[in-house]
Amino acid sequence: MKYPLDCEEDFEHSLLFWLARYVKFKLSSLSNKELKNAQALAMVNFELTKNVHHIEELDALVKKARNAGLTGVNTYFNPLKKLYEQLCFYKLYSMKQIDEELVIEVLASITGALSDASKKNYRIAMMNFFDFLDKQNEEEGKAHIYDISLKNWAGISSFKGKLPEYMSEEEIKKFLDAVENADFKANTTRNKLIIKTIIFTGIRVSEAINLKRKDISEENDLYIIRIRAKGNKYRVVMIKKELIEKLLQDLEINYLSQDALLFSNKKGTALTQAYVSRIVEQILFKAGIRKQKNGAHMLRHTFATLLYKKQKDLVLVQEALGHASLDTSRIYTHFDSDKLKLAAQVAKELSQK
Repeated sequence: MKYPLDCEEDFEHSLLFWLARYVKFKLSSLSNKELKNAQALAMVNFELTKNVHHIEELDALVKKARNAGLTGVNTYFNPLKKLYEQLCFYKLYSMKQIDEELVIEVLASITGALSDASKKNYRIAMMNFFDFLDKQNEEEGKAHIYDISLKNWAGISSFKGKLPEYMSEEEIKKFLDAVENADFKANTTRNKLIIKTIIFTGIRVSEAINLKRKDISEENDLYIIRIRAKGNKYRVVMIKKELIEKLLQDLEINYLSQDALLFSNKKGTALTQAYVSRIVEQILFKAGIRKQKNGAHMLRHTFATLLYKKQKDLVLVQEALGHASLDTSRIYTHFDSDKLKLAAQVAKELSQK
């Protein structure tokens, strides 16, 4: 059923109404391969059929859906929640007052401190939401079309050609020393283990937080870790047992985690990517390492960069990181210092002629 853009109340209620409908739409369109609690998801969907009165109420429902296993819903909702909060300051009277220029203005104010990857997620979320509105609104047989593409948003111009942040071998040693000395109270073993697992295997943070104990098997001096990657594809990574064996043995089992997650909070639900990035930032700060991007994803770039520099095997990098295309892995060839040294030597020889 289609609805008019503006409800009978005010702009804030109209926008909240559409956000709730959009969330309900996303819950039915996202992959449910990681769904843990079908009953909880059904309850969220039922609550969304009723009127949602506050953005905090909608936020709570999204968190319940995420905890039920639909982790991707955050990627779409969190940017739109900030859009809602910003647009409420504008005191608009109609949904039809929103246009691409206004959305770009809001994006400029809410994404300034975000990474390029996060900015890209914000762009996708905005485009997806307004595309949904284009198809779902109707009044007197006509629909209001936003046609928001955000092609002229300067915030994403830096995506092209930008090299990933990584640590040098000397910085890695400082970082690992800081990991050893880190104290996260009751969570010290868990936090150390997830950080070491990421930096020693190059797996994504999203892959690490969904690991289960049964995903790890042993083969001689190696741990074999089965990873569910993007697109519900599987791959295997390996790590020397000596690097994490003690931490793995000391990690307490959280029996509240119905899915036997290796890394979970006190309630038994998976850690968030934001939490893992925060603890990485804390350790980098204590190690005296400053990077433009201090999040946990930088550990993956560090692993990939070091792997290529040591092995000079791009296919190996692709397989280890689970890249669908070799072109994605090719960015790490930019860090081939040996080839750059050859270039420097050629320049020297030219100067001597």
